Amino acid sequence: MDSTEKTIRAIQMYNPEIEYIVYNDFSKDETLEKLNTLSAELNFKLINLADFIQSPSPNYDWVLRDAQKRALESNRHLIIVESDVFVRDDSIRKMLTFVDENDKVGMVGAITVDDDGEVCFPYLKFKNEKKELIDTHRSLSFCCTLLSYPFLKTYSFEELDASKDWYDTSISKESLKAGFKNFVLRYVQVVHHAHGSRPWKLLKYTNPLKYYWQKLIRNRDRI
Repeated sequence: MDSTEKTIRAIQMYNPEIEYIVYNDFSKDETLEKLNTLSAELNFKLINLADFIQSPSPNYDWVLRDAQKRALESNRHLIIVESDVFVRDDSIRKMLTFVDENDKVGMVGAITVDDDGEVCFPYLKFKNEKKELIDTHRSLSFCCTLLSYPFLKTYSFEELDASKDWYDTSISKESLKAGFKNFVLRYVQVVHHAHGSRPWKLLKYTNPLKYYWQKLIRNRDRI
């Protein structure tokens, strides 16, 4: 919850004019209580998934469908910021400026860095890339990513595969398939505490055997 609160406060501090929605995917009761308090203080909309569905977390497909519907109804881009990501004062503004000044942009991702400013997961693949603007066919992470309104109009998230847990890769491919371009902006940095929202995934680095046992045997982390 400490990480989530930091994420929320950063977005609200730097972007008070945006419509901001927080999705609570079956967190503990004390987390929901804290989110309700923050919602009243910071004036964001809180959607508690338990009020709508009963399927256990993660329910990223439901969140994405709901968020896309809201974006389309308001004729806006959709920006996803996950709860272990901390935006800087100009992160969202620069992403919005880029997509509004360029044609056929499907998705735009801010590059992720650690507390020391070094490129970190999931964009280690671009660590040695010198270009400030990376036009890529590789999948974008949803850590901090803008999905453009024109792209949202072409692909319905109702078609998302409910057997998966995460959709970064599949939606990135759909953007390219629809004729859009996807970009990672090196000049737009956000701090990422990798897997802060789902600490069990850190086992991938500390205990790979246990991680892959959970992934394969318990059918977790389906991409």
